[in-house]
Parts: sequence; C-alpha cells; structure tokens
Amino acid sequence: MDTMRIAVIGIGDFGGAIARSLTRRGAEVLAIDSHISTIESIADDVAFCVALDATDRKALKAQEIDKFDAVVVAIGQDFEQRLLVVAQCMELGVKRIMARAAGKNQRLILEKLGVSEILMPEEEVGSVVAERLLIPTLVSYLQLPDNYRIAEVLTPPKVVGRTIGDLDMRDRYRLSLVTLKMEDTKNSVKGQKLKYHVAGVPESKTVILDTDHLVLFGTQADIQRFIDINT
Repeated sequence: MDTMRIAVIGIGDFGGAIARSLTRRGAEVLAIDSHISTIESIADDVAFCVALDATDRKALKAQEIDKFDAVVVAIGQDFEQRLLVVAQCMELGVKRIMARAAGKNQRLILEKLGVSEILMPEEEVGSVVAERLLIPTLVSYLQLPDNYRIAEVLTPPKVVGRTIGDLDMRDRYRLSLVTLKMEDTKNSVKGQKLKYHVAGVPESKTVILDTDHLVLFGTQADIQRFIDINT
C-alpha cells in the first residue's frame, strides 16, 4: 500500500495533534501554518512543514496541494479564513477535503460549499465528557447510526468471575461482546496506571476479571441496562 500524503493546514492544538497522529500512523504529512514559530515547533514531528498564507492560491499551488491524497483544514478561530482556504483547495482540485466547524451554522455553510467531511472537535469532546459523567464506568465509545455504539466499559461488579458463555450477552442483554481489553501484566508497573492489550476474539469459557474492560456493541439503552443490572 502506497504511503498516504496528507496536508494539514492550521497547526494549533487540534491541527498539530492530527498531524502528529498521522505521522505516527505512517502517513507523509505536510504541516502548513502562517506563523513561523508554530511551524518550527512541529518541524521534528512531520515529514515536511512550511510557513505560508494558505488563503493565497499561488502559495498553495506552489506546494502542489492537489497532489496530496487529502487536505485537513484545521484553522481554529477565523472562520472566514477557513472558508477561503477550503475554496482555494477546491479550485485547485484537491481530491479530498476535511474541514473544521464550530457549531451547526458553520457546518451548514461548509456543507453548502460542498464539503462532506466535517470535523467538530468541541462538540464531539463535549458529548464524550457528558457521557462519561453520566456513566462513570464508560471508558470510551464510538457512536454509530440508529443509536448504536461500540462502548468500552469497566467490568461491572456482578460480572467479575463469570465466563463469557455464562453471561449470554445476546439473548439476555441484546448485546455483542466484541472483545476484552485485559491487563498487560508483563508491562504494567505497580503503582502506575495499568496497561492493556486486546484479547482478540475471546472464547465462551474465558473468565472475566475485575481489571478487564468489556468492549460491547449495542444500543445506548441496552448498554446502560447491562451496566445497571450488574452494578
């Protein structure tokens, strides 16, 4: 598989995190920002970086922005600037554009402009924080259409010591146990946060430990019901 080439425009906390994460995953990243000091701060973490005004079509064209597999427009505060950068990328024929939006109005404008992949970090983080406050045993989750989700939860007390087969997740709770995240005993250090590894496809005879995390698939209501019954 060819290495993906991705440009990230706007290297604030959000854009910088995206650029560094993409690099760790093996992508060839070009980081673009108008501030030289910002570019200098990420120079060691990405393949390429350049300080330029991304609203300038000639400057973007000089970077052959249309040759990249995708461009992420992560500019934070200035929505007008973000729109102009998106428009310039479209004019230059960029194949795939992901753009940041702050709120529904900005999302609507980006959609009208023709952007189909829109990032709303503040809203997404807010939803996750709210869910974790309401469900303290929730570690993380991925929201899917039709109110389904994949959720990683701490093992409820009444589940500890039982086997997966004994739980009968599908018939009793209308849930599927995707996998377990188990304590990595070889790499965990006493007194520090536990390290975990994915157990793969667990067998029905697998006994669930109090340190395990359950990765469940089902509706929000059924996952909540499972937690309530077994807490």
